[in-house]
Amino acid sequence: MAEDGVAEDGVAALAVRYFAGARAAAGVDGEEVGLPGGEPTVRAAVAVLAARHGGELARVLPACSYLLDGVAVRNLDTPVSPGSQLDVLPPFAGG
Repeated sequence: MAEDGVAEDGVAALAVRYFAGARAAAGVDGEEVGLPGGEPTVRAAVAVLAARHGGELARVLPACSYLLDGVAVRNLDTPVSPGSQLDVLPPFAGG
């Protein structure tokens, strides 16, 4: 992976961190995923994660909130820059 977060084949790299129930469903704390070329979005990243892990994570993701480089994502069509970080936050109980 190049320093700019784009592989030689043009696939953008995205660092993903999972929290709480999303971490349990994914079975990992975090990972790096490649996103399809063009203009990748948070929606595309979520689809890649669901396809990669399937099952429980695919059921959890629609209820999750996302932070992209520390900023709350309000629209899943938000563009993802190569080398960005996506945090996957399931609903939390308490207050």
